Amino acid sequence: MRLARLDDLAAVVALTANAYAPYTPIFGGPPVPVTEDYIPRIERGEVWLLEEGADLGGLIVLERHPDHAMIFSVAVAPAFQGRRLGIALLDFADEQARSWGAPEVRLYTNSRMERNIALYLAYGYRETGRRANPYRPGWTLVDMVKPVDRAA
Repeated sequence: MRLARLDDLAAVVALTANAYAPYTPIFGGPPVPVTEDYIPRIERGEVWLLEEGADLGGLIVLERHPDHAMIFSVAVAPAFQGRRLGIALLDFADEQARSWGAPEVRLYTNSRMERNIALYLAYGYRETGRRANPYRPGWTLVDMVKPVDRAA
């Protein structure tokens, strides 16, 4: 894992678009991470890259808050899906939260991403509520949280 640099911007945008592409027809528009401006996130040190050899296999966008870490996006390149890179990225979020002294990791996802919700539940997240997406009328967000294991 390494922090993204501004010269990684095109790769970050392309990987995110490719990873989320299956959801665009389901949602009737691109998921929020696809339309995000990643320049400020890279400048703030929120974008981490998971490289597999010379290839970019996945990325995680992780925000540091005083009382938690917030996952904005987890994206795995289609060619690398099924290799547990998503789990490696979630493990990294736990490690970062622990190193920051944050007691929990939070995330939110679209209610139509049922496969992802099931994965998060299996990984130890619990649903804390559902709410309307303030940026996309008609879309519902699922809020989830996972305590950080201090002993790990």
